[in-house]
Amino acid sequence: MYDVKKIREDFPILSRELYGKPLVYLDNAATSQKPRQVIDALTDYYTNYNANVHRGVHTLSQEATDLYEGARTKVARFINADEPEEIVWTRNTTESINLVAHTWAKANIQAGDEIVVTPMEHHSNLVPWQQVARESGAKLRIMPLAEDAGLDMSQIDQYITSRTKLLAMVHVSNGIGAVNPVKELAAKARKVGAAVLVDGAQSVPHMPVDVKDIDCDFMAFSGHKMLGPTGIGALYVKRETLEEMDPFLTGGEMVLEVWYDRASWNDLPMRFEAGTPNIADAVGLGAAVDYLEGIGMENIRQHEVQLTEYALDAFKEIEAVDLFGPLESERRGGILSFHTDIVHPHDLGTFLDRDAIAIRTGHHCTMPLMRSLGVVASARASLYLYNTEEEIDCLVDSLKRALRYFGDGTR
Repeated sequence: MYDVKKIREDFPILSRELYGKPLVYLDNAATSQKPRQVIDALTDYYTNYNANVHRGVHTLSQEATDLYEGARTKVARFINADEPEEIVWTRNTTESINLVAHTWAKANIQAGDEIVVTPMEHHSNLVPWQQVARESGAKLRIMPLAEDAGLDMSQIDQYITSRTKLLAMVHVSNGIGAVNPVKELAAKARKVGAAVLVDGAQSVPHMPVDVKDIDCDFMAFSGHKMLGPTGIGALYVKRETLEEMDPFLTGGEMVLEVWYDRASWNDLPMRFEAGTPNIADAVGLGAAVDYLEGIGMENIRQHEVQLTEYALDAFKEIEAVDLFGPLESERRGGILSFHTDIVHPHDLGTFLDRDAIAIRTGHHCTMPLMRSLGVVASARASLYLYNTEEEIDCLVDSLKRALRYFGDGTR
């Protein structure tokens, strides 16, 4: 049985009070909170095992290497990769996507090719492809939005064609919460010989994700959005694709042999991990994977679906607020992006903060999407495994009071 009260006990920060009120943390799409198990793993590493990895013959180095590579194995298992060598450590989703853009894309995308993305991409999965298209002479194509702000699949065959070289798509939109049919889209890309990259920053932490079932070449995600530390991310690459890619950065660790006039590259995946890596945070991410697997990703997804349904019903009571994205809970993640003409999102966020409610306001690094929705910014509440219906009630009550405050001057 899913016991959210017991889960909350693992997160020290959730016991905080702000302005004399219990913290209601609803900014999980930006970053998640960390359970004691992850915090303790970081402390344990620095207390007992701190050393550089791979190169040392002494005990601490070997133990640190085992922890570091053990975390890679956990992440590979978590997304059902064939082997740990298909996981490249990065700093975050942004760096993962840029790694693909600066290696695979520069070697494979040429003038006349097309790169296809969705209209709801985070800037991190849009701007790199703008650059690649500009430098290569390829064309960047944006799939259309449907009326409910999901993808318009009726025209998809006009976008994924024989000219498509890469389909780069977000799995779950951080801007509006829409869940895209990535498996169906990947199958269409495969039929025309295109490669597939999936931005899993908002899906890997929240639902079961199987890279082999999706059949993607690349999957990028961040540790800090899935209970892990900041500064650690992962890039999954199919081994046959990874073997063909040149290094992104060069220097120490990623080399096998070096002469004054040349060098040869290390084995996978180390040839893509130049320099001393982020050892401790990789270990912390491994602990986060252990924690998530202990609860079960199906259970986490079901909890968030139920919470989202509850929130969607609660938002129906607020006529002055427009909620973006598909209204069916199974077609969206636990992200509630909304707008009202009564108060600017930033003022709304400040008002809610005084009620100890943490939400995100702004364009959420999806400026083109916000423009498509006819707004410059929105307020966003995002849910995770430790959130409750009572917290949704707090959000809605505070939002109603904010609308009264700014709308008719009621103090």
